[in-house]
Amino acid sequence: MLFLEAIAKIPIILGSQSPRRKELLSSLDLNFEIVVREIDESIPAGVLAEDAAEYIAVEKIKAFAELSFSEHIVITADTVVVDGEGTVLGKPKNIEEARMVLSGLSGKSHCVYTGVAVAYHGEIRSFTCETIVRFRTLDKEEIEYYLNKYKPYDKAGSYGIQEWIGRIGVDAIEGSFENVVGLPTARLYDELKRIVLSL
Repeated sequence: MLFLEAIAKIPIILGSQSPRRKELLSSLDLNFEIVVREIDESIPAGVLAEDAAEYIAVEKIKAFAELSFSEHIVITADTVVVDGEGTVLGKPKNIEEARMVLSGLSGKSHCVYTGVAVAYHGEIRSFTCETIVRFRTLDKEEIEYYLNKYKPYDKAGSYGIQEWIGRIGVDAIEGSFENVVGLPTARLYDELKRIVLSL
């Protein structure tokens, strides 16, 4: 109970406008406010696909560097989907791109990486969690139904595992389900515990 009592006294900021990350962080019974800072989310050449999410998470947290946030715990995150060929699949620009991405993921495995950065008292800690997701073969009707009803244009990899497509399409998952949704809660909880109990 020492950790929960201690962290309850520290103001927490979630630097994300994702409703999924908000829901996941809320599920840890932590009180926080949402503050979003816009940054350039382009990934420089030379950053490996598996490091891209953590790179962006760290860039996001640098936008909270001013002194007014030093007494807050600030949490930022980014999620990327990487197909079997090592291509980073970002948020689709339109339905045609989303259709192409889902067709490419159909019947195959891919990796989901969520990078998380946590800042407190000027120190930044960051980590990446990996989850392997395998889709069964999706038929065209299923892809079209999902795209037209759920419109997953705000989601990396053109899908949300917590939605209909995840219920009917995911064959197997190796790693954290929450990581695929957008925030690896168990790993984040451990990281917060380490930070707070080391004070």
